[in-house]
Amino acid sequence: MNQKELKELIEFLVEKDIAEFELERGDLKIRIKRPGEQPAAPPPSPAPIVSVLPAVHAAAMPSAAPAPASTSAPAAPQPQPAESADEAGLHIVKSPIVGTFYESPSPGSPPFFKIGDMVEAGSILCIVEAMKLMNEIESDVSGEIVKKLATNGQPVEYGQPLFAVRPK
Repeated sequence: MNQKELKELIEFLVEKDIAEFELERGDLKIRIKRPGEQPAAPPPSPAPIVSVLPAVHAAAMPSAAPAPASTSAPAAPQPQPAESADEAGLHIVKSPIVGTFYESPSPGSPPFFKIGDMVEAGSILCIVEAMKLMNEIESDVSGEIVKKLATNGQPVEYGQPLFAVRPK
C-alpha cells in the first residue's frame, strides 16, 4: 500500500465518520482508531498520514482516561433505552458486526419494514455493509417492530442496538 492509497483510506474513514478500521493484506496490517471527537486531526492534508497512525497507537493507550469519558457519554444513552426496553418486555436486536446500516435493500427501495409491522424469526430487518459486503440482519424473534434505533446510512458498532421488537 503506497502513501496515496493510505491517504485516500484515511480521508474515506473521516468522511464516513468511521471510528475504527482494521485491514490485513498479506503481511501488511493496518489498524486505525480515532478518538471520539477530535475535529482538529483530520483537516491538515499532509499531517494525517504522518500523525494519524502514530496518534492512533498513542491515542489507544495513553488516552485511556479520555476515551472512557467519550465512550461513556454515548454508552450512557444506549443502556437507558435498553433498560427501559427490557422493563417493557421488548427484545433488542443488536448489530453483529461493525459497518453501515441500511434499512432497505437498495437506494430508493422501500424499507424492509415499518414501525408496527409484524416480523417472523428469520425475517430480514436491515442490511449492515462491511467491507463492500452486504450482510442481511435477521430477526431472532417473532413479534412487532416497536422502534428503529439506528439511522439509515450511518455507521453502527458491534453490539449496537438496531431495533426493539415486542415478542409474540
